[in-house]
Formats: sequence, structure tokens, C-alpha cells
Amino acid sequence: MSGRMLISSGSPYESKVGYSRAVRVGNWVLISRTTSLLPDGSVHGPGDAREQVREILRRLTGVLEQAGASLAEVVRYRVFLTSLMAVEEVGEELGKVFGEIRPANTLVQIAGLVHPALVVEIEMDALIGSAA
Repeated sequence: MSGRMLISSGSPYESKVGYSRAVRVGNWVLISRTTSLLPDGSVHGPGDAREQVREILRRLTGVLEQAGASLAEVVRYRVFLTSLMAVEEVGEELGKVFGEIRPANTLVQIAGLVHPALVVEIEMDALIGSAA
């Protein structure tokens, strides 16, 4: 593939703020930070880090598929938590998906997200053709 492929989630923020859910350039797929915020402004799994991670990973899997990639081709992901108290449960959920893939990872605590019930946000990069 040559050029630039823009992938949208349909969020009104994408055109308002000027970003895409993901961009594929060549074999790289770069996915924006993703939460469990629903189109109506509510939150899937309010305050529940484990449930939010599950929903975010479901969404990110769909974005990767749209770009022609898979979770097996993720080379880096970044996790943003509003509280480090959720590290264990978030880590368990991520381990279920990435335990064998073993991409690079960054996890940081942040002051907050766009909705007070959001506690997790994840972004990732994939390189198509890099799966072991």
C-alpha cells in the first residue's frame, strides 16, 4: 500500500479537533489514544478499569482490522491510567492479549481524562508483517 489511509471511528471529535482514530502509512498503523467513551457521551464500564480495558482492546482490534493489521503485529502500546491502583487488573487484561506478542509498553499515570468516569486510555502502533 502506498499513500496514507485515514481510519475514522465516527467520533464527532475527529473532525472537530482534526485527527483520525488511526493512520496507516505504508506498513505502519498508528492508532490514537482510545477510551471506552460511547457516542452518546456516556462511558462503557464507568470507573471500572478492567472493563474499560476490555472494551478499548475490542475497539482497537477492530481498528487494526480496518487497517489490514492484527494484534499480533502491535509493536508498541501505551497505557494511560488515572490511578496506579488499577495497575494489577489492567496488567492482567493486557497480559491476556499481549502475553505471547510482547510488544514494547509504556504505562503512565495521568491527572484525568475527558470524562470523570474514564480511568484508562490506550494507544498503539503496529507494523504490518512484523508478527512472529
